[in-house]
Amino acid sequence: MSNFTVIYDSCVLYLAPLRDFLMELALTDLFKARWTNQIHDEWISNLLKNRPDLTLERLIRTRDLMNARVRDCLVIGYEELIPGLRLPDPGDRHILAAAIRCKADVIVTFNLSDFPYNYLATYRIEAQHPDEFIRHLVDLNRAAVCLAAKQQRLRLKNPPKTRNEYLNTLLNQGLPQTKAALQEFCYEL
Repeated sequence: MSNFTVIYDSCVLYLAPLRDFLMELALTDLFKARWTNQIHDEWISNLLKNRPDLTLERLIRTRDLMNARVRDCLVIGYEELIPGLRLPDPGDRHILAAAIRCKADVIVTFNLSDFPYNYLATYRIEAQHPDEFIRHLVDLNRAAVCLAAKQQRLRLKNPPKTRNEYLNTLLNQGLPQTKAALQEFCYEL
């Protein structure tokens, strides 16, 4: 397993197709995926507010499966770092604190403006959009990323998705570079 470590922000775990793909990528061992119970609480709470068709029990099951499948995923002992951190949104300090605690290299987030480059650089951490992060993984090991995407697509049963439908789902998640790379390199997707 790689020592390269990333923290998933709650915003990238909110959308089920992206969350599922990020989990599948975590199983490739190209990097260590990490998060906290507080990050889980955020994405679950936001989903329950916006999706009345979902139940807490269902999302707790998803959380528990994530924790069980991804080795050493939960970061603990970061809370004492929070008060000393300064970010544009104080509510995001727990994410940076967890990243510092687990010696993460990257925070995967849609909210790049909430994690200023120069401030994060003092901790040797970088914030990356999920599209950029996945694109780097494609450059690192395209076969592993293609296999992860294929496994995710084949698991989709309700409804099943064709290759093009799956790629368009990724595009709708805000991943145009990922869609283009998978379209170009993943022939058996």
